[in-house]
Amino acid sequence: MNTLRHLLVQRAARLQDRPALTCKAWGTLDYSQLRNRVEGVALGLMAEAPPLGTTYHASWNDSKCPYEPWSWIAEVAVTACGCVWDPEGHPIDPSILGGSRFNNEEGRGTYHDRDYLLTGSCLALPTLSHQDILLRLQRENQKHGWDHTTKLSLSCSDSLTPRGRVLLWNALYAGSHVVLTEPETPTSFSVFFSKNKPISSSLGALSDFWIS
Repeated sequence: MNTLRHLLVQRAARLQDRPALTCKAWGTLDYSQLRNRVEGVALGLMAEAPPLGTTYHASWNDSKCPYEPWSWIAEVAVTACGCVWDPEGHPIDPSILGGSRFNNEEGRGTYHDRDYLLTGSCLALPTLSHQDILLRLQRENQKHGWDHTTKLSLSCSDSLTPRGRVLLWNALYAGSHVVLTEPETPTSFSVFFSKNKPISSSLGALSDFWIS
């Protein structure tokens, strides 16, 4: 496994019907369904055949964002396409995020061909490659012991922050279950449960994850 795309594919293959993501709008997606939703966005993007390294970012109105975690789905899709997730990048057309251009069959061939071009050295963020991020995920998961028994509760608004994104990527790497809560639900920034027992987590230690 040397790219974040391979991470997604492997987790879906190994965990399949285990819960991956729960939110109000979608209910609970298992890992196969999570992969399908990510690839639906990826096909919409790849219908335009963007070059490797093209930068993207998702933006939408505040009323939609809390209930439909398209930002997380879009971030995984962008990196799976060999493009770069960058807040300064091109905004993803909302029609790709579950709209008329979602799961666009015109992008399927390009998406699968891109797998042969995507390597660990390709950038996933402006300053970090796929391999850089995978090594950091491996380090954090070994440190905290997150695995498929881990459950992460995170508010939708927190999931858009840099530290929230670290937690989401770590959950994908671990094969954990993420529960996104509504903004009005009082929660701490993150709560981990493993086999129904709380896991302490130092969020401060995660703040430098994205620093190159």
